[in-house]
Amino acid sequence: MSRIGKVPIAIPEGVEVKVEGDLVSVKGPKGSLSHRLPPEIYAELEDGKIWVRRRDDSRRARSLHGLNRTLVANMVEGVTKGFEKRLEIVGVGYRAAMEGKTLRLALGYSHPVLYPVPEGIEIVVENPTSIVVRGIDKQRVGQVAAEIRALRKPEPYKGKGIRYAGEEVRRKAGKGRAV
Repeated sequence: MSRIGKVPIAIPEGVEVKVEGDLVSVKGPKGSLSHRLPPEIYAELEDGKIWVRRRDDSRRARSLHGLNRTLVANMVEGVTKGFEKRLEIVGVGYRAAMEGKTLRLALGYSHPVLYPVPEGIEIVVENPTSIVVRGIDKQRVGQVAAEIRALRKPEPYKGKGIRYAGEEVRRKAGKGRAV
């Protein structure tokens, strides 16, 4: 039995969960999300908890069990607390600013980089060198943060670029001087 899959998901107050066949819908104070379970997995509501179970012990069912339990748990957490990723911008003249629904980034190119903010995601520029990506869907928050980081990945010599908060950038030594 999957160690993660067998743990029930507690439903906090203010969260409404519906299981209709293979569709699990979660509605909470921050919004609503839904997830379609694969045919090998099913969900049940029992005394204020969600149990994600598998129909048989096939290899595919075992591999999907913990994953789908975690996806449903992330939906419950997302509609109650939400998720956020923090990004830092390092480099002289590198900065970010919000212009309506567009993130404007100066990243050392000859032109500003414009990133349209997707629906359901909130981007906050706390100061010109730090960006916070927030939302209720963990996967989308991570994807948007990765797309912003990909606009100028940290380079290994000076460490300039966009990085996750707390990310360690492995630095390389530059050219050595011959003596």
